[in-house]
Amino acid sequence: MTTEQQLQQRSGNQCELSGETGNLTSYEVPPAINRGADGFILISEKCLNQIEKKEEPDAAFWENILPTSMWSEVSAVKVVSWRMLNRFRNESWAADALDMMYIEDDQLEWAKATGDHTGDASVQFHKDSNGNILQQGDTVTLIKDLDVKGSTINAKVGTAVRNIRLVHDNTEQIEGKIDGQLIVILTKYVKKQ
Repeated sequence: MTTEQQLQQRSGNQCELSGETGNLTSYEVPPAINRGADGFILISEKCLNQIEKKEEPDAAFWENILPTSMWSEVSAVKVVSWRMLNRFRNESWAADALDMMYIEDDQLEWAKATGDHTGDASVQFHKDSNGNILQQGDTVTLIKDLDVKGSTINAKVGTAVRNIRLVHDNTEQIEGKIDGQLIVILTKYVKKQ
């Protein structure tokens, strides 16, 4: 039996956190230490995106899920629940749940291994002028004429910049090619197509 089949059987083909039944995927709870199916959980796309910080954190969504999932007998589910509760620890419901939660020493060690529990739920995203989240490889359009420093290039309003790259240490900047030259562009001057 494959890992995916074991997870489907264990979970009743439902997200092991939210109970959703559609668009499920297996997620290996880091760090990956060859635990077999015990190191994976079956989760929904929304849970996965929130866990991996690919979308804005939704406290109301997790408030309905974590106080239940934290009691799971599956270690990987408990580990993820503990990590997510810690992201929202400034919320009273999460602080109360953490106070009540029982987690074995080996599970706690696993949960702390990534250091994810030390941060909060806030996530910094590259966003365009309209607040849309930008991803690596997106196409954006300039909303303002831009003079490129150190060059004679003048990028006009409406210029499409394809296959952008995100500047990892600055969420206000992206990189893209205009007239064959790679330049840094401020996200406040672009809109996602």
